[in-house]
Amino acid sequence: MTQVHSIGPDVAGSRVFKFFAFLYGIAAYLVFLVTILYAIGFVMGLVVPKSIDTGADSSALEAVVINLLLLALFAVQHSVMARQRFKAWWTQIVPKPVERSTYVLLASLSLLLLFWQWRPMPAIVWNVEAPDVAVTIITLSLAGWALVFMSSFIINHFELFGLYQVTNHVIDKEAPPARFRTPLFYKFVRHPIYLGFIIAFWAAPTMTVGHLLFAAVTTIYILLGIALEERDLVAMFGDEYRQYKQRVAMLIPWRKSI
Repeated sequence: MTQVHSIGPDVAGSRVFKFFAFLYGIAAYLVFLVTILYAIGFVMGLVVPKSIDTGADSSALEAVVINLLLLALFAVQHSVMARQRFKAWWTQIVPKPVERSTYVLLASLSLLLLFWQWRPMPAIVWNVEAPDVAVTIITLSLAGWALVFMSSFIINHFELFGLYQVTNHVIDKEAPPARFRTPLFYKFVRHPIYLGFIIAFWAAPTMTVGHLLFAAVTTIYILLGIALEERDLVAMFGDEYRQYKQRVAMLIPWRKSI
């Protein structure tokens, strides 16, 4: 028999806990910031010491197995911890104000592990040699990353990554109830953040087998993640979100999608 020990309300509500929770939230956010910036360099092969196409040599089978396991680890952690049922159990152990920061921290660490242990698969699938076309593709990839960041800020970037929660907690401010909004990009696609990632991952002037594996698996994961996320959104917002789904495309603007 096992016992789950949670932090009681007296401890969670103390000034000392609030201060350390705030510092923890900042630390988790900084780890995320380093991770997402490294991710840009990792995927695009820019600046960072180890990119998607560099690293220790290994056999094709070993590379496929290790890379798929790394992607699966991130997918399981990222999806399971985002589900409402898991959160209801998890917040019996981890105080609610730092639940999001903990989620962000673990997701960042699993990505950093992926970057560190990723095995390159350097065989070329396609290579764009025309300089103008290659620059256009690189610009498109950067535009995808820009879409990710802008889309997070036009909803609530700091809530998405845990800082809003720990800040409210330290100043004793109650967060307002969640309300459904569709600002800017969200009027054209339901998931502009995911669309930005897909563009960033696929827009590559040189596509290797390893990069293709990464882009394909992450795209499949994004589509599955959308299905799970929208199930939660329907449960939260009901007909309001159902009508939004009927009115706005999932990923491709102006195209009806389920």
